[in-house]
Amino acid sequence: MAENTSVSLRNRLIYSAFVRQHTPEGTFRALMADLPRIRALGADILWLMPIYPIGEKARKGSVGSPYAIRDYRGIQPSLGTLEDLKALVHACHEAGMRVILDIVFNHTSPDSVLASAHPEWFYHKKDGSFGNRIGDWSDIIDLDYGQKGLWEEQIGTLLYWADIVDGFRCDVAPLVPLAFWKAAREAVAKVHPDCLWLAESVEPGFTLDNRARGLVSHSDGELYQAFDILYDYDVQGKLEDYLHGRGTLAAYADAVQAQEYLYPENFVKLRFLENHDRQRAAALVPDRRRLRNLTAFLYFQHGTTLLYAGQEFSCAHLPDLFEKDVIDRSGEDLTPYLVRLLPIRRLPILREGSYRVHAQGETVLQAMYRKGEEWLCGTFCVGEEVPERVQVPVPDGYYRDLVDGREIRVEGGEIALNGACVVVSSEGVWNT
Repeated sequence: MAENTSVSLRNRLIYSAFVRQHTPEGTFRALMADLPRIRALGADILWLMPIYPIGEKARKGSVGSPYAIRDYRGIQPSLGTLEDLKALVHACHEAGMRVILDIVFNHTSPDSVLASAHPEWFYHKKDGSFGNRIGDWSDIIDLDYGQKGLWEEQIGTLLYWADIVDGFRCDVAPLVPLAFWKAAREAVAKVHPDCLWLAESVEPGFTLDNRARGLVSHSDGELYQAFDILYDYDVQGKLEDYLHGRGTLAAYADAVQAQEYLYPENFVKLRFLENHDRQRAAALVPDRRRLRNLTAFLYFQHGTTLLYAGQEFSCAHLPDLFEKDVIDRSGEDLTPYLVRLLPIRRLPILREGSYRVHAQGETVLQAMYRKGEEWLCGTFCVGEEVPERVQVPVPDGYYRDLVDGREIRVEGGEIALNGACVVVSSEGVWNT
């Protein structure tokens, strides 16, 4: 584990913004005007998806993917200028937020500045032409980290941006050598010791397939040596299997529980229901009751919470990576509900307590934090069935539900859940 990773990250909320799609204007300045609303959601960290010039050669769609980058140290002109970006960062700092940039160091566009200046820094196919190791990524070409000159260049890019922003979200980080990430973190720490490092770690099957092909593909356990936060793709597939009827709720709960002993004590996972690569939660779970309860569990989880822009509006459409496709804000506004969940997200026990999670049948997820005599218990009806009463591992008595403030009675070790979610604490009992 990165030695200076703070468990305070477990109380944080990251808001991911695709600048081009965030507003009709699709600019830094237009996003800046939305910062008060984003901050009011509880966002501590603004993650900007790639903001760099997009390649034209082999481009997919009319405007292209922001992950097919032509110049790591440039700005896509349609988003604004470098001064506009700096103004956005300054506004975030004034609002009490940090900013992290998306870093895409596995590949570039075929017409990138680096491909022109240093073709020897790239992977080449048997015929000598540029290529990539992942077949369906046809708009990019892979870099070759066997070239030490590339290391110096890429670390220089990180140092350049570290003078402007507060951290990095690193795309497909497992495909870039761990030794590079460790060297990069060490170099950046000299100028920005509080830099935040978030890795897009990958699904177990993706790692196994890559390793079978002889490619670098680091495990989560390895990546924690260089990064503060990792994606929870190691368990997300089991949640999606459950929601699609292919797997059990217990399999997901058991996988989440296994993280507690597989990773270092101060590990931090990025908890999400959706991101720019995944189906929208509102499309995956169209039942609003279940979606609200899954969202409450998201905020209760052990780790850093991620909101992908539009999630707060129950947006079911995933913005296109290759076209202009402005976020639809016409859905149900979940903002009041998300704001109600924030005080739970901020509780010290979420960062300091031990964490246990299990499933009750195929309907209920139950999780509990403990620290000494203090405890916090969350019970979430995430299934289609609605049990009238469920068991809870807390003393009988009357409690105040931390989600909606209603009175909850625990009697005979059970509560009336009625298809909702309930969070109670050792501080919330007033009559036993």
